[in-house]
Amino acid sequence: MTEQTRKGFHAEIDEISDLIVQLAARAGDAVARATDALLRYDLVEAQQVIDDDDYIDVAAIEVEEKCQSLLALQQPMAGDLRQILAAMWITGELERTGGLACNICKGARRMFRTELPPRLRGLIAEMNEEAIRLIRLAVDSYSEHDAALASALDDIDDRLDSLHRTFVKTLLESSRTHDLDVQPSVQLALIARYYERIGDHAVNIGDRVRYMVSGIMPWRVGLDRHRVGDEPRMRGLSADAVEMSSNGDDHAD
Repeated sequence: MTEQTRKGFHAEIDEISDLIVQLAARAGDAVARATDALLRYDLVEAQQVIDDDDYIDVAAIEVEEKCQSLLALQQPMAGDLRQILAAMWITGELERTGGLACNICKGARRMFRTELPPRLRGLIAEMNEEAIRLIRLAVDSYSEHDAALASALDDIDDRLDSLHRTFVKTLLESSRTHDLDVQPSVQLALIARYYERIGDHAVNIGDRVRYMVSGIMPWRVGLDRHRVGDEPRMRGLSADAVEMSSNGDDHAD
């Protein structure tokens, strides 16, 4: 790759990075607007968030196409390759975050006119704040190539997980005291899960950033642990299979 070509290549990488930051801003804004529509019983805004998800989808496709073009035309290696792969993965996480914001709005439509108890309203607002904070921190770790911040996202997400558990517990209590009917209770349980999943997507972005920066794949740790743990079990199964086969032959005779 000539010097001029390399400069052009890295300019395109920078452009992709900028597009991902913009995509993250759109996704975070969608979550905030979805929450606002939910808490204000605003069906017009809820529908607008759903309609605007097309912009997130289009932006995600644009990033993916640029990444695919670079992979095909430049054949990058090492760190450059990791950066492009990470950009594609992160784009997918952000696109799904936008989809979860739409799901919040659809849930709001299904439980329209249901009066939310103050405690549940407060917990929804807190989950919204934590989810948006995680999105912001995740994209910060990406744009700054900050592996330490990326690694911390899993621990930071504990706060949102805790809020989710508290919300479900409070929701069950409200249902038992007949403050909420079954249908809105189900929708609220799903909505709480959407916020929790947004946090998970932010953590996934952190994992991709760590791979981009260091070349280490954090998600492979569980796979390696699973394989090691499976070896004795598989050996045991193999031995049992041989014994069963042998017993079967004896019986057949």
